[in-house]
Amino acid sequence: MTDAHDTAADSALRTTGGAPPDDDGSSATEAPIPLLEPREGIPPVITDDAALAEVIAAFAAGTGPVAVDAERASGYRYGQRAYLVQLRREGAGSALIDPVACPDLSGLGEALSGVEWVLHAATQDLPCLREIGLLPTRLFDTELAGRLAGFPRVGLGAMVENVLGFVLEKGHSAVDWSTRPLPEPWLRYAALDVELLVDLRDALEKELDRQGKLEWAWQEFDAIASAPPPEPRKDPWRRTSGMHKVRRRRQMAVVRELWQTRDRIAQRRDISPGKVLSDAAIVEAALALPADAHALAALNGFGPRAGRRQLEQWQAAVDRARALSEAQLPQPGQPVTGPPPPRAWADKDPVAAARLSAARAGVSALAERLNMPQENLITPDTVRRVCWEPPQPAGPESVAATLAGYGARPWQVEQVTPVLVAALASGGSEVV
Repeated sequence: MTDAHDTAADSALRTTGGAPPDDDGSSATEAPIPLLEPREGIPPVITDDAALAEVIAAFAAGTGPVAVDAERASGYRYGQRAYLVQLRREGAGSALIDPVACPDLSGLGEALSGVEWVLHAATQDLPCLREIGLLPTRLFDTELAGRLAGFPRVGLGAMVENVLGFVLEKGHSAVDWSTRPLPEPWLRYAALDVELLVDLRDALEKELDRQGKLEWAWQEFDAIASAPPPEPRKDPWRRTSGMHKVRRRRQMAVVRELWQTRDRIAQRRDISPGKVLSDAAIVEAALALPADAHALAALNGFGPRAGRRQLEQWQAAVDRARALSEAQLPQPGQPVTGPPPPRAWADKDPVAAARLSAARAGVSALAERLNMPQENLITPDTVRRVCWEPPQPAGPESVAATLAGYGARPWQVEQVTPVLVAALASGGSEVV
């Protein structure tokens, strides 16, 4: 098989399948090459401390960035823990580590401290990596780099194909990674996910530099690496799918009781909450307010496959909600900490609505000129907050300080400030 590393390193950035075109508008037309096997074969899965110590020593002695990936069992298990960690570094090769057998990887994290980590969609993997002692101090996110560079498709497979000219087999992305032992085809897939990650990083670094966006990307990567863990979500039961159908507070209480009961069961059994009881069934019970288990059994999601004991536990949750006093019922919505929904602006504050319309148009035009998604240029929430309560006076310095206060990176402040200053001025005058 062609050595993928040498081929990727020797070839120019490809533009097959929607990558940003070269300055002269040319694009590569070579057929992509299937990547079928890792260079050194499938590495053995690390499941004990002795083997882990060897991997730590090898990766500490390696050179250059380290490619990192993690596989979870979303949809099968409770939570988002890692069930396989994949790494690759020059001089060390690839490694597959079982974090169930080796739950503390802080030694590996310490060995790689100061090393640049290359991840694809880093924010998805960092929480589960943090749980096992792996947290980068420097990173390069190839998905985010692709967004900033203007690639319309930024999945790993699409990026590897469009940029490097290789096809990754993606058939095992949604399997149950908690399975033990892991089948060989899954391990091959996992090893290939980090096979070309550093090559992809190098090509994207060159492309970002060519577009004048490399410093912007480093600011984004530093923000991800330095971000604290997210705060626990308040009232997560409110995110039940179909919640918009639930209008009455008593019905909302049923959703809350059923959601919390389901969550306790799912956590105890270590299975996905959706496999215990569907969101649709929770909403169905909330709308119906069944008086007993017999009435509950007639609802969708609580049918004949549900045993008597299961029905009784779900009905008990409904009964608890039915027994609550008015003061104990949940309020219709969560407290609003920011501006109202944009659809309400025209009635509440027509001048602010005009400012927002002008700002959105300006940001959209700027994002198009820069060839990147609007949300990567500046978050919509930040634009809304600035337009709802603009600084006074709304000049370049005050707007820039306001953007920075909302967490915008320096490159975003530099690019967006002139647009918002103009929008805040013209938006208000349009209504006068």
